[in-house]
Amino acid sequence: MYASYQSKSPTRESTKPQEVKLHTQQRATKRAMFNYMVAAKLGILEQRRKQEEMLHKEEIRLLRKEMIPRAQLMPFFDRPFIPQRSSRPLTIPKEPSFRMMSSKSFTACRSGTPIYSFQHTTQAPIK
Repeated sequence: MYASYQSKSPTRESTKPQEVKLHTQQRATKRAMFNYMVAAKLGILEQRRKQEEMLHKEEIRLLRKEMIPRAQLMPFFDRPFIPQRSSRPLTIPKEPSFRMMSSKSFTACRSGTPIYSFQHTTQAPIK
């Protein structure tokens, strides 16, 4: 019974491997270029930050140098100081006005009666 069984499948040729093209090499080069650009940008930013920091330190150093107290020069006493007369007119004095301002806020709280009353009284001088 088993002797008569034969496989009738056609014989296949042996398969040849195809060339598989992976993108890993291309991605690796692109990633290397990207990493280089990022590193260059960070380097430029770091360099700018260092320059700004150095400028700031130099500015602080100059400000501190200017803040050092120094003696002032002696004035020249061989030519005396003579002030010039001013061209502006003299101030004319005025009497002070102690009257209340008439505005809505004062009339609302006064309700017709004066809040302050100033009376000049003559008193005998104190002996």
